[in-house]
Amino acid sequence: MPHSLLPALLLTVFSMLSAPAAALEPVRVAAGVYAFVGDTGPVSSANRGNTGNSGFIVGPSGVIVIDTGISHRHGVRMLEAIRRVTDRPIELVILTRAVQDAVFGASAFDGATLAAHRETVDLMRARCQQCLDQLLPVLGAELDGTRLIIPQRVLDGPGIIEAGGTSLQLLHYGWTSTPGDIALWHAESEVLFTGGLVSAGRVPEIRDCDFDRWRAALGELGKLPVVHVVPGHGPVSGKQSIDATLSYLDALDRRVRTLYESNTSLLDALEQTDVSGFRNWGSYDSLHRRNALHRYLQLEIEDLGGDPRSVAYPLQ
Repeated sequence: MPHSLLPALLLTVFSMLSAPAAALEPVRVAAGVYAFVGDTGPVSSANRGNTGNSGFIVGPSGVIVIDTGISHRHGVRMLEAIRRVTDRPIELVILTRAVQDAVFGASAFDGATLAAHRETVDLMRARCQQCLDQLLPVLGAELDGTRLIIPQRVLDGPGIIEAGGTSLQLLHYGWTSTPGDIALWHAESEVLFTGGLVSAGRVPEIRDCDFDRWRAALGELGKLPVVHVVPGHGPVSGKQSIDATLSYLDALDRRVRTLYESNTSLLDALEQTDVSGFRNWGSYDSLHRRNALHRYLQLEIEDLGGDPRSVAYPLQ
């Protein structure tokens, strides 16, 4: 590269890294219900870690926020967007699962009660600080002001949550995509916030899952009179995203199980686990092979009489 071009290149890179992020624009899902839809690719400096979905419900007397994004700065942008919609107080912030693109924006909602399922709180304590440390080389200054906030309110589902003059049905089916996964059903608007249980057009991550319970939970979600689905990742959709997530898990299981049962080695199996119907899903290249690895190990541990959930998350 000519030396004369280097200063201009460095200036361009610096400008990209230091430029303020664009304001978040909430998607109106139904009357009083909004979603923030993230990128379906992996976390990167380009998308500033905005990969997980979040949202809020404006009740008669206050606001319920559902998930908070990957950083304090992201949470601030969420709060600014909410304030463009309503000036009602934020009464409750609910975290649907212990993953990085859902929990780290919580510090922006100072003064509101932060709530999560008991198992999510335990998992946050066990590893979320490590996740934050690992994000720093990727996101850099985007993480300024970001810190781990442990929820004050511990939820045990299923049950009803009352806040802001409205009610949500908390759905917990046990250990599913993570130990403390919850979905939130707002019957009044017919909107389902699925957390990590559903992905729309983006490969779900199975690292922490109980595979069979997750599939069973998707079957139960499909029985609800849902009109609108806000998935954990991907665009707002309808019931079809529940079915599509289940279809991916079934296809992954069939392919990996066939290879495992034919005594294909792990390394050879990883070269043969393509599921062509899902190649166009976001993060396929970064997540599907990893999912195949975890599913193979789950089957192996189960075959040896162990608990397949222990692949990634130590059992208590």
